[in-house]
Amino acid sequence: MFDFLDLDQYDLFGAFWTTVQLTVFSAIGALIWGTILAAMRVSPVPVMRAFGTAYVNVVRNIPLTLIIVACSQALYLTLGMQMWSDDTQTIAFRLAVLGFVAYTATFVCEALRAGINTVPVGQAEAARALGLNFTQVLLLVVLPQAFRAVVPPLANVLIALTKNTTVAATIGVAEATLLMKDMIEREAQLIPIAAVFAFGFIVLTLPTGLFLGWVSKRVAVKR
Repeated sequence: MFDFLDLDQYDLFGAFWTTVQLTVFSAIGALIWGTILAAMRVSPVPVMRAFGTAYVNVVRNIPLTLIIVACSQALYLTLGMQMWSDDTQTIAFRLAVLGFVAYTATFVCEALRAGINTVPVGQAEAARALGLNFTQVLLLVVLPQAFRAVVPPLANVLIALTKNTTVAATIGVAEATLLMKDMIEREAQLIPIAAVFAFGFIVLTLPTGLFLGWVSKRVAVKR
């Protein structure tokens, strides 16, 4: 039944390793860019607030597949951006990461903004009374508490990102879904192959959810 699991013919672990790499690099980029966007959305500068709001509302409502394909078509094929590499697989991988970062950062931003709203206003006022400016108040007082409050929603964003990496197959990134399509076309065993890859994604996402659930309980802010 599982004769198709010929690891010499199909690089199953390599495909899932690419999925893991896509998730990790995209998560790091989305966390950084999403934090900057959240800072823009609560900034006292109207232009920054307007940019943050427009970016989140526009990008979040664009289908992820369209963003990934646009990165490939517009940045690589049209503008000739090679992402500091001559290898087509590496270029496709980096373009996919760029697309995931641009899309996932909007959800990180909204989760963080919700966390910022849980911080009592009096703490920010007290910090300003001590002479701290906006950036210092945000970095030293507000964001540390906001991150502790939004571990569960950030875990959901990370799990969704892991599943969304399947979209990278549309631009030829050799991750798990692309291998699954190849195996189905050659082996004609749809259900067993789909079951193997579904199990693989459960292995990737379930421990992440359990670990971040534990972290959430450990760092929860008691008010």
